[in-house]
Amino acid sequence: MMDIKKSSSGTSKAHPIYNDTNHAQVTSVLPDGDVPYTDHEMDADERVIMALGYKQEFKREFSLWTTFCVSFAVLGLLPSFASTLYYGMGYAGTAGMVWGWIIAMIFIQCIAMSMAELCSAMPTSGGLYYAAAVLAPPGYGPLAAWITGWSNWIGQITAAPSVDYALSAMILAAVSINNPDYVPTYWQTFLLTTFIMIIHAGISSMPTKRVAQFNSWGSTFNFLALIAVLIAIPAGTSNSPKFTPSKKVWGDITNQTDFPDGVAVLMTFVGVIWTMSGYDSPFHLSEECSNASVASPRAIVLTSGVGGLMGWFLQLVVAYTVLDIEAVIDSDLGQPWASYLLQVMPQKAALGILGLTIICGFSMGQGCMVAASRVTYAYARDDCFPFSNIWKKVNPHTHTPVNAVILNAVLGILMCLLILAGNVAIGALFSIGAIAQFVAFAIPIFIRVFFVGNRFRKGPWNLGPYGPYIGGVGVSFVVLMVPILCLPSATNADLTLDLMNWTCLVYGGPMLAVLIWWVVDARRWFTGPVVNVEHAIHHIEQEPEVSEGIEPDNHEPDETVVPGKSVDGK
Repeated sequence: MMDIKKSSSGTSKAHPIYNDTNHAQVTSVLPDGDVPYTDHEMDADERVIMALGYKQEFKREFSLWTTFCVSFAVLGLLPSFASTLYYGMGYAGTAGMVWGWIIAMIFIQCIAMSMAELCSAMPTSGGLYYAAAVLAPPGYGPLAAWITGWSNWIGQITAAPSVDYALSAMILAAVSINNPDYVPTYWQTFLLTTFIMIIHAGISSMPTKRVAQFNSWGSTFNFLALIAVLIAIPAGTSNSPKFTPSKKVWGDITNQTDFPDGVAVLMTFVGVIWTMSGYDSPFHLSEECSNASVASPRAIVLTSGVGGLMGWFLQLVVAYTVLDIEAVIDSDLGQPWASYLLQVMPQKAALGILGLTIICGFSMGQGCMVAASRVTYAYARDDCFPFSNIWKKVNPHTHTPVNAVILNAVLGILMCLLILAGNVAIGALFSIGAIAQFVAFAIPIFIRVFFVGNRFRKGPWNLGPYGPYIGGVGVSFVVLMVPILCLPSATNADLTLDLMNWTCLVYGGPMLAVLIWWVVDARRWFTGPVVNVEHAIHHIEQEPEVSEGIEPDNHEPDETVVPGKSVDGK
């Protein structure tokens, strides 16, 4: 690091300090040799984010543990499983549940590890969007970032509304259990969901330290509640005999679709994919995490690994205790998890577990709101949205993107109006979350595996020589699953509007509009991640040696200050 002195008028004055960012172990939008500079000394985390082309705007008050807590809260295994039980159990029975989860998790773990490798090399809130732009072949960076960013954003903003809707349904189901004469209406569910969304927006707007504390408490409760449920259901079941024989659990594919058994099992993966989609949260929180190049990728892998294993244990518990799958799916309560608990346990015990699930669901919705707001902020910072100058502002009091939180909350409440159209319409939010995130996860990994060559500079956490192979396995799984996620459960004459899978329309429609926008207009002005630091092309790779008693020459670099330069240099 050198203190360069320069003045346009020829007089000497203090010049900003060139920190050793060009030796940071990152893959950046900045061309080789470009050195960001500031007027102060930078710590390791700030050098990394500056090397990526961004100013340090958040306080780094997340640790490995608190980052893991947010992502584990977003994962929300217990409420996620409760929300998607219809898919896992309803499509292929118990065999579909236990085999489907473990098979899907092997491939999902490949995606998570590949994502962690990208995160270590590019620990920025833009996450996958930034990675797609940096790694894409020359000239294609903006398009790759555009598609990845919008797909990821659509998945992110549907997460909190879908979780809060499921949470509201569970709360009202609990009321119905206590008062059988009460039948929840659609508008009551909508109002309760809206109320919960507003609370989550308020918490997400607090200072980073408070958000981290809340999510740490919530994640700890999630973990303890999950363990309690794994113990309580087998111990407290009123079944006689207590457990279904293993031969039936593992071999009984109760196919309730019009497709072959193998396809039915693949269709159960929607529940696994939606449940496990929260492991990307540490990527989006990396600008608020200390030692982000190591802690954030570790949190990604830890979330996916622990979540996958614990989720499978929960699948096994339910598969070994459920008595009547059709009764669970078609219950008048309108919530399969609640009807399952009542089927296998006394009412008070069932309500107790349902209460734990509700608390976990609240924490999960909060984690989703936090992660989505950071994604919105990161994309607005690069002017992806209309009125981006509003959404990219960081509140000077809380040092959090409050405007982005408010935007997401308003959009989420508007999406929850689908509740008034019935269960089929609101169910589309779950499908969107699964397929939108999956597509966004796969694009930068696909580019890294097949196009990046030696332009990828591995971070301190990496997969070594196995990275491309692991990424290739993950991408292949995504290619297989995207059309599967769009299949309805019925075909031909059995297919009605009530059974239609609306994912193609609800996800494909906005993405088609985004592509049309790109062709018509956006390609003229959108250039991918926009650098917001001053930087200079610095031709000196090392500091000059200092001989005894001799000060080094203050060599003036050939500098071109380019604030706001994008990924392709425009």
